[in-house]
Amino acid sequence: MTKPYVKTTPDNAITTIEFFHPAHNSLPGDILAQLAQAITDAGEDNATKVVILKSGGERTFCAGASFKELIAIDDEKTGEIFFSGFANVINAMRKCPKFIIGRVQGKTVGGGVGVASATDYCFATKFAAIKLSELNIGIGPFVVGPAVERKLGLTGMSQIAINANEFYSPEWAQQNGLFAEVYESTEEMDEAVQKFAENLCTYNPEAMKHMKQMFWSGCENWDDLLAERAKISGKLVLSEFTKETLKRFK
Repeated sequence: MTKPYVKTTPDNAITTIEFFHPAHNSLPGDILAQLAQAITDAGEDNATKVVILKSGGERTFCAGASFKELIAIDDEKTGEIFFSGFANVINAMRKCPKFIIGRVQGKTVGGGVGVASATDYCFATKFAAIKLSELNIGIGPFVVGPAVERKLGLTGMSQIAINANEFYSPEWAQQNGLFAEVYESTEEMDEAVQKFAENLCTYNPEAMKHMKQMFWSGCENWDDLLAERAKISGKLVLSEFTKETLKRFK
């Protein structure tokens, strides 16, 4: 079984950050921390003009939070720290002065929808259905909610958050603003991502930096907001309802 990893690959002015976990690219705390750091480092690297964010494997972009770690949480502080991992990744993406291109090859669930939503321009395949499943286990998309709402609007975000059993099609995600482009195959998508990234590299980095700040204006309070949301999730994961539900997933 391949071990989890986060790897950074610079290629001319394009830096690709790839994360992987054998459990459908779920995100335990250590991978979240590495991912946030990799994004921060790419943002600070003067040689990098554009960042591509992707996951390994073929079928799933990201299954969200690690169930193994969720089940192991037994106090509020541990819960808060775990959910802060997602907050740190989203805030690293928000603060990164480079455009982040998302590459979503397959289904994405929960926190993975938050990560895709925090990209600046997102490509997907026709297999990239999305689901906000948190309510299913008695929590809610509190930490990723602001990022998802920023892309889908309150109507779209609340729709998929309340209907937590349902996968929404890539076409729905595109119509509602999460995906910019949807392709028939991963090969077609990868070709388009590369071409798009190379084209962005021909633009003025200062202009792109200021545009990114403009697109994310109004989100300056997210360090505090997402930390508060992590506390809510950290409490709810200890609720009797959630504990009983998670036992069934063991």
